[in-house]
Amino acid sequence: MQVTNEVMPGTKEQIQAMQEKGPKGPIYMINLLKFKDKAVYRDGRETTLSGRDAYALYGQAVSQLLKKYDGELVFFGNVTFLALGQVEDLWDEVAIARYPNRAALLAMSSSEAWREAAVHREAGLKGQLNIETVGSLMPDLPAAAGA
Repeated sequence: MQVTNEVMPGTKEQIQAMQEKGPKGPIYMINLLKFKDKAVYRDGRETTLSGRDAYALYGQAVSQLLKKYDGELVFFGNVTFLALGQVEDLWDEVAIARYPNRAALLAMSSSEAWREAAVHREAGLKGQLNIETVGSLMPDLPAAAGA
């Protein structure tokens, strides 16, 4: 399996698929984040921020913005250990956000407020994977699962 960390959608197909209706009901967007050692802003501004610090500025703004689109930050945490599998470079942080549907995610990420905050995202991220999932955080397990 090849994994490519990106900061923006990499293909026309990804952008087009993002604009489709998507699954019914809420989606949970899993974000696997890899930070730059030092933030680098596109406009060339001088900064002493680390990539993680710059992304935290974005995260603070988005956590408030999510509420306007009926979403919420469900979880975030530092990646500390790879217990199974192998990757060349481990992600630094995982964040999970819930949106009522894909349209809400698209509307939020198309807003002027998001674009203003996203300069910190771009400055701080070396790359990321965004994985859309459906379901619940505590699904009902079949009776046989506990056997």
